Amino acid sequence: MDDKRQARLRRSRQTRARIAGRNAVRLSVHRSNCHIYAQVIDAGGARILASASTREPEVRQALKNGGNKKAAAEVGKRIAEKARKLGIEAVAFDRSGYRYHGRVKALAEAARAAGLKF
Repeated sequence: MDDKRQARLRRSRQTRARIAGRNAVRLSVHRSNCHIYAQVIDAGGARILASASTREPEVRQALKNGGNKKAAAEVGKRIAEKARKLGIEAVAFDRSGYRYHGRVKALAEAARAAGLKF
């Protein structure tokens, strides 16, 4: 494994340990070059309550490219809507060690605008 990936995974472990201490539902984000994924995970970390990604057929039809900020904002809006349908109002944001910048930031801001609190 390269040093950059190891550093990201180390940061993600630290964040997850802090969130586990708060016993909060978390919104976890993963990004690749072509897609972005978001999951709402229960406080115990055992179950995925809701998920959204740029690989979903509805999102793929609406967007030309899944690896940009516009696509990330769409995923953020969708995950917030799905979480609110389940009665989840507040989550802890788990950026998985990625910098709060670009696509990760766009997803977070769209989720906040759609009514999710974190």
